[in-house]
Amino acid sequence: MKKELRFRQDSRFKIVQFTDIHWHNGEPADQKSAALMESIAQVETPDLIVLTGDILSGGGCDDAVKSLRQVIEITERSGIPWAAVFGNHDDEGTANRQELMAVMQESELSIVDPGPEEVPGVGNYVLTVQSLDKSQPAALLYFIDSGSYAPTDIGGYDWIRREQIEWYLSESARYTALVGNKLPALAFFHIPIPEYHEVWDFHTCYGVKYEDVCAPKINTGLFAALHEAGDVMGTFVGHEHVNDFWGNLHGIRLCYGRATGYNTYGRDGFSRGARVIELTEGEHQFETWLHLENGVLVREQKEHKPIQRTFTED
Repeated sequence: MKKELRFRQDSRFKIVQFTDIHWHNGEPADQKSAALMESIAQVETPDLIVLTGDILSGGGCDDAVKSLRQVIEITERSGIPWAAVFGNHDDEGTANRQELMAVMQESELSIVDPGPEEVPGVGNYVLTVQSLDKSQPAALLYFIDSGSYAPTDIGGYDWIRREQIEWYLSESARYTALVGNKLPALAFFHIPIPEYHEVWDFHTCYGVKYEDVCAPKINTGLFAALHEAGDVMGTFVGHEHVNDFWGNLHGIRLCYGRATGYNTYGRDGFSRGARVIELTEGEHQFETWLHLENGVLVREQKEHKPIQRTFTED
C-alpha cells in the first residue's frame, strides 16, 4: 500500500529535491552522491523526496535497470516516500522510460505513477497532501514529463505538449471543484520552460546563473496555463547543473534545484546539494532553501538585479 502524504502536527510539509544525480554504475563519484543524499535526508527529515530527472546518465550505465535500482536503494534506506520525473538522459541507455517507470513502481516507498496513457510522456501525475485531520486534500504536487529532445529538425530540447497542459488544467479544475477552492500547488519537471529566461533577464532573482537556460525553442504555453489556473505557486526544475536561481514571475516562483550528482560536470567552488521546500497547511506560499555538502544551509541566496535596458526614440 502506497504511503499517504499529509501535513505534520506542526502544519508543515517538507520536500527535498534532488536533481541531476547522473548515476552511472556505482563508481566512487556515485558513492559521493549517495552519501550526500543520505546525509541531507537524515538532517532534513523530509516528508517527501523528489528526483527531478537525469537520475541516470543513461549512456554511461552498463545496465540502466541495475543502476536505477542502486539509486532507489538510497531513497529506500532513508525510509521516506519519494516521487520522480524523467530527464533527457535517463532513457539513453539500455532501458526506455516505460521500463524505468516499472522499476520505480517496484519500490515500497515509491509513489510515482506512469500517468494516463493518452497523455504524451511517462510520468504525468498529481499527488495530494492531505490535511492534518485527513478530511480532504490540502495541497497538490504536479509531476510532468518534460521529454528529451526536440521532435522536429529545429534542434534543442523537447517541450511539454498541449495534451499535457490540458491534462494539468483538467486535474486543477477537478480538485478545485472537489474542495471548493484552489489548493496551493507545486509543479516538478526536468527541463526549464522558456519563462526561466524571462524571469532572470527582467526580474529580480536570487541565486546564480553560471550557464545558459537550456529551455526548448518552442513555447507551448504551460506558464500561461499555470497563471490562469491560479493554483501552482512554484515550479522546480533541474537540467542545468550550475544554475540555482529562483525568481517570481507574475505570481509564480520559477526555481532551479541544486545539482546533486558528482559523476557529471559541475563548477569549481559550486557545491553539490539539494533544494528544500516547505509548505504550511492553509497558506498559499512556501519557503525554500539550499542544503549543500558539508551541512551548509543557504537560506538567503545572492540577489540578482535584471539587466537595465534603455530605449531611445529615433
